[in-house]
Amino acid sequence: MKIGVIKEGKTPPDERVPLSPEQCKEITEKYPNINLVVQKSNIRRFKDEEYANCGLDLVDSVDDCDVLLGVKEVPINQLIANKKYFYFSHTTKKQPYNRDLLKTMIAKNITMIDYEGLTNERGTRLIGFGKYAGIVGAYNSFYALGQRNKSFDLKRAYLCEDRAEMEGEMSKIILPANYKIIITGGGRVASGILEILEKLNIKKVSTQAFLNESFNEPVFAQAQVDDYYKKADGIDFTRNEVYNHPERFERDFMKFAKVADMYISGHFWDSNAPYIYTREDAKSANFNIKVVGDISCDIDTAVASTIRPSTITEPLYGYNAQSESEVAYDDENAITVMVVDNLPCELPKDASADFGREYIDKILPHLIDDKENVIGRATICINGDLTPDHEFLRDYVNG
Repeated sequence: MKIGVIKEGKTPPDERVPLSPEQCKEITEKYPNINLVVQKSNIRRFKDEEYANCGLDLVDSVDDCDVLLGVKEVPINQLIANKKYFYFSHTTKKQPYNRDLLKTMIAKNITMIDYEGLTNERGTRLIGFGKYAGIVGAYNSFYALGQRNKSFDLKRAYLCEDRAEMEGEMSKIILPANYKIIITGGGRVASGILEILEKLNIKKVSTQAFLNESFNEPVFAQAQVDDYYKKADGIDFTRNEVYNHPERFERDFMKFAKVADMYISGHFWDSNAPYIYTREDAKSANFNIKVVGDISCDIDTAVASTIRPSTITEPLYGYNAQSESEVAYDDENAITVMVVDNLPCELPKDASADFGREYIDKILPHLIDDKENVIGRATICINGDLTPDHEFLRDYVNG
């Protein structure tokens, strides 16, 4: 099997890679039957010389490879017929802007394996950049606080060489006693948020203590769906019921918004579920949150202050709840919002190495022998047509 790590072609350019130089070397040493090459690129944060120093062959063309590994969507004019591709295609939610991409892959007899579809039998995702979205998003939330209050100034994550340098900046963070941070979610993104909060030695407390007690130090609580949703009739429920029947519930986040100073979102939100908080909620005199790091980045829906995405270079804006409009991020009457929608790109080396570790440990063995159908379940198209598992995309492909 010949595997090629491809040059990212999407604009704006993405500096991440699916495998670091050391991980490429590891694969070639562990699997002598795999020939792995790297397409030359002046875009990656890992430089060509770093791959060459690990004994990898740098090539101009990957036309002779069997399997091609990328990160973001491959531009249509760069697709190579009859190849097996791994990347994030952003087609399974019927995204209009990528319909032609999927049509072209079918026409070119491409086998498309989408990273998002790589799951175990229980449906749990095996690989992704979510943890680094949480890591950078949490850091950026404290950057937002420092900028809002002019109390400290952190170096931007994307200007740091790596995570170690970024974490070195965190010694500058100054928080008052009884500063309360609420986070939502319990998956990959939330795990990254927790890593940063723990690095800062911020004490974790129960949701009940968070709501009812005062502290002489900064604290945070992690709210799950059964904390911030409720049933209208007050009947108890399990988390699975929220996931399976979100339409049965109503929001119950305001009790946190009344006491929290910062909110960092790491939840998955279903379009049939209630909002976390609405524009009317944000107008309440009892709404106390001043900084929102919305890592989930669902625009103009679940988190009312998220009215647009922000960018890596301009990560902050202000939301005036009364006028429901954008204002300066440091306006004293505003909620300061951080809602960068490509957070892992700020630490491309670390995020790539974390992703590559999961690929080697959890995906590569199935590429060699897919007896558990891990690759099969994630395959969107093969042999010039959609797979049975992705027949739901037929109307999308046909327009």
